Amino acid sequence: MASSTTKKALIRRFDRETLAGYLNPVTFLQPEGVELLSAEGQVAILPYREVRTVSFVRDFDSPGEQERQVFHTRPKMAGLWVRLRFRDGEQMEGILPNNLLQIETLGFVVVPPDSYGNRQKVFVPRAALLGVEVLGVVGSPLKKLPKTKADAVEQIGLFDEP
Repeated sequence: MASSTTKKALIRRFDRETLAGYLNPVTFLQPEGVELLSAEGQVAILPYREVRTVSFVRDFDSPGEQERQVFHTRPKMAGLWVRLRFRDGEQMEGILPNNLLQIETLGFVVVPPDSYGNRQKVFVPRAALLGVEVLGVVGSPLKKLPKTKADAVEQIGLFDEP
């Protein structure tokens, strides 16, 4: 059975105002663009080329603080640590799932650097990007081999008594 839950979202567009509304997390990606339900009940489809980011947020009226765009230290969350370069020259870092089957064909869903802030997840359309760079793999399932101790080399005894 499909979920009817909608999530609060802020859609940041290139050279336009940010839109606030509700998205169905399962069906918001349409072939023509992002489907947004406004607070007034109007449904609009925004073309991917106009959308910079779609942020799933806790609250529409977030405090005036600027959300972090980069990690200050290596992230602890498992996944691919990536840097997204936007068409307007800005950059943002995030964590992609380490499962490539979860990557959308129309864009990327990343966990932002401050996931405990107002933004929980961010969708970035491919049309908004110039490049995506992998900075690291965090929490790799590869097992590290135990270090073997090198055999001790016999040293000559300079101060040994005969």
